[in-house]
Amino acid sequence: MNIKRLLCCLALLLAAPMVLADKPAADMQGKRDATTFTEAEVSAITSPAVLHRMVAGYERLGDQQRLAWTLARLSELNPDSGDLRMALALTYANLGDKSKTYDLLLKMKEQGYGVDLSDDPRFEKVRGTEAWTYVVDNLKANLKPFGEGKVAFELPKGDTLFESIAWDPKRGKFLVGSVREGKIYLADKDGKLKEFITPADGSGLWSVYSMAVDAERDLLYVNSTSALYFKGFRQEDFNKTGIFQFKLSTGKLLHKYLLPTDQGTRSLSSITVGKNGKVYAADGVRKEIYTIDNGQLKLVVANPKLTSIRGLAVSDDGNILYFADYGLGIFGADLKEGTGFTLKHDPAHLVLGGIEGLYSYDGTLVAIENGISPKRVIRLSLSKDGKSVTRMMPLDVANPAFFLPTYGTVAGNDLYFIANSQKGMYGQYGDLKDEKNLQPVRIFRSNLRFAWDESGIPAGQIQPARRATPEEAAAARGTPKLLERPPETKPAKSEDKGG
Repeated sequence: MNIKRLLCCLALLLAAPMVLADKPAADMQGKRDATTFTEAEVSAITSPAVLHRMVAGYERLGDQQRLAWTLARLSELNPDSGDLRMALALTYANLGDKSKTYDLLLKMKEQGYGVDLSDDPRFEKVRGTEAWTYVVDNLKANLKPFGEGKVAFELPKGDTLFESIAWDPKRGKFLVGSVREGKIYLADKDGKLKEFITPADGSGLWSVYSMAVDAERDLLYVNSTSALYFKGFRQEDFNKTGIFQFKLSTGKLLHKYLLPTDQGTRSLSSITVGKNGKVYAADGVRKEIYTIDNGQLKLVVANPKLTSIRGLAVSDDGNILYFADYGLGIFGADLKEGTGFTLKHDPAHLVLGGIEGLYSYDGTLVAIENGISPKRVIRLSLSKDGKSVTRMMPLDVANPAFFLPTYGTVAGNDLYFIANSQKGMYGQYGDLKDEKNLQPVRIFRSNLRFAWDESGIPAGQIQPARRATPEEAAAARGTPKLLERPPETKPAKSEDKGG
């Protein structure tokens, strides 16, 4: 694997749009008056920073028409942002433009978004027509639960913060990791826990954030970070993070691979292992991916222009490493050729933003999306080269158990994952807000072969050449005022694998 070449290619892949953005940004710093811009002038701007400032300015001025043009441009640059599209729909509604409001909301419906707008006073100017009723009914229909998955078992509630789960096929048991305790437990399919590895064993584990099992080689890999959430946190360990390698059958510590602590904040947050035994771990804070090479951690992917690396998955043949960026979608690294690529898809029918967990299964990718409404688990069929999505099949959507689905593990033909992460119950310094609000952790099971022979939703059109940069994704998240809902004023067949 040509690591240097891969790093350069991924840097170019993400940096190219930024080059295009520089000149318009410079032009905007001149004497031009943004309050006189035409729609064509707004559409020509490629700098997300400029567009973001324009959104804030037009909001203050109450210039709804130019606000709409600007949001439309930002939405065009970031097709995977539902928040941006909803902000644009609200602006069209404020303008009283029924046609554009209805059209955009129906396009969001086709992307899979669901929302109940029936009593939303912000759409008062465009309601009251048969077309509006049709739009509302269709968006509400997407909120209906879909799929055959169900809660498989629950982990006992408590101040443990279970954020990772892995499957040991030889034992026939799960492993669950605690962020608060730094412990790894064995769990049966009834949710009964037994301590397996603890910091007191001499492992030196801190908060356990993710795990990967290599059953064939009897190995367990654990991402652990000395985080403020960890009850045993010591100031001298601050910022320490690394991969801990254990013997799966006994829990014996074999190796520690730690990152240096003198280069700013770090936290290895997700990990995966390929069928060839190659391990990859992501530092979500630094937007970097590492592998274990010659007894040390070696950088494979690095680009500060990413927003936040979440899920990782390796293709069955071990040649492609896929990684989900929460704001930008799915990228891939061709490990054989040493090149990077964007996973192509049709954004009119498929949204790949908001992915937390990502898994490889029988030639397909499975994603847990908690950044879309409604939250869902989807299966992506891929082209022969693995670089394009050909179709999508929803596995489980809008299940009442999906409070905050995060990470999981493949066990046979099922995906088991945490459906109601409790991390929102803690403050930024790791303090538990209110113990009474803690809930048992639900482990949900989705059948990965659900509707395997069905065609699914076509999603194979090529992604537009111009993708959103991380700054554009940030701009998409920078319109909270438009998204704040006011108090209610009313009572209220193919050669591809999978389906």
